[in-house]
Amino acid sequence: MSTSLSAVQFIQKLESYRSPEEAEKYKRIFKGEEVMGVRMGQVFALAKEFIDMPPDEIEKLLESPIHEVRVGAVSVMDWQARRKKTPAERRKELFDLYIRRHDRINNWDLVDRSAIYVVGGYLFDKPRDILYELARSKNIWERRTAMVSTAFFIRKGDLDDTFKIAEMLLHDDQDLIHRATGWMLRAAGGSDRQRLLDFLDQHAAVMPRTTLRYAMEHLEKDLRDHYLNLIKEKSK
Repeated sequence: MSTSLSAVQFIQKLESYRSPEEAEKYKRIFKGEEVMGVRMGQVFALAKEFIDMPPDEIEKLLESPIHEVRVGAVSVMDWQARRKKTPAERRKELFDLYIRRHDRINNWDLVDRSAIYVVGGYLFDKPRDILYELARSKNIWERRTAMVSTAFFIRKGDLDDTFKIAEMLLHDDQDLIHRATGWMLRAAGGSDRQRLLDFLDQHAAVMPRTTLRYAMEHLEKDLRDHYLNLIKEKSK
């Protein structure tokens, strides 16, 4: 293995992109996180340079307390999972690493950067029970993974899990889950508008307003008004 594909070398290169201005911005966005101050575009580009990094080195990046380093880890995983020539054995290793170290994939951007291909892409032709386990988790990031991973299925025209998991998460108490659920429902509606409308007919009156607004973002104004009024009627 080339030393240029090690976690140490990745971090050394990442540090050369430090920016005090970016650090101040990230401190406001990622509150409580240790940040380096590297623009995400630079993190993603560097991760692509390290696309062949082996899973044991990726795990070392995940163990870092620095947010951008963990973004780099999940970005390497994502690039590998997207690449057509990545062998099935490596895809399984990436999936297993993601699930096993979900304790380090602990913010919305880390989930969104990698769940679609690392988890959803891997599970597309396999049983998906793990997603329902994650959807029932007490950990918000595991629940978000369950929802966001279905984006891969949506792109393949497979919507069942998206609607099932969305229904499971309708009464979640976290806004970041409301947003993710609405986002996936909107995407599913782009593939099957009538199925989205049927879902909204059944659940709109009890959905979190954030979920509903995201889900119906691409609908006509009269339909949006109709579904919002269902919430208002329910709250009277």
